[in-house]
Amino acid sequence: MSEKKQPSVLEGFKAFLTRGNVVDLAVAVVIGTAFTNVVNSVVKGIINPMVGAFGTKNLDNYSSCLKGPCTGTGDTATGVRIMWGSVLGSTLTFLITAAVVYFLMVLPMSKYLARVAARQKAKEGAQEVVELSELEVLKEIRDALVSQRGAGHSEALVSQRGAGHSEALVAQRDSEHKER
Repeated sequence: MSEKKQPSVLEGFKAFLTRGNVVDLAVAVVIGTAFTNVVNSVVKGIINPMVGAFGTKNLDNYSSCLKGPCTGTGDTATGVRIMWGSVLGSTLTFLITAAVVYFLMVLPMSKYLARVAARQKAKEGAQEVVELSELEVLKEIRDALVSQRGAGHSEALVSQRGAGHSEALVAQRDSEHKER
């Protein structure tokens, strides 16, 4: 009996790290982080100033006082505030991120995969047509050969179809050669 050597912890860790899906996940996290920075910049640089046309430039400044008196900002604030501007800013960031991911990544990829599937289906359909047409040609050749041999021979061939069909063809061919 031979004992199988168990891989060491370091070998297992190395195999885990070099697996393709771990590397892909790491790349996705890095790209996602960079993308988050871009979206945050769009919200702060474009969306917030548009909202600022009606009030303040920073959505975080929008709040409502739940229990007064609400005075001051930051650490010196008093009262209980609902910071609905922060929620609105985060919601806008999420919606922009989701829209960009959908329209620039998900939608093009699904269209690409649909085209690939359609091409594959068309290729399989064409292959079936070729196979069927070859079968039809072989049937026509068989029917032409049967019709050339005459009525008596074709009736014998038709009655002998099935398991012994090829044996009947060989026997008939031999008998025709003997008659000549």
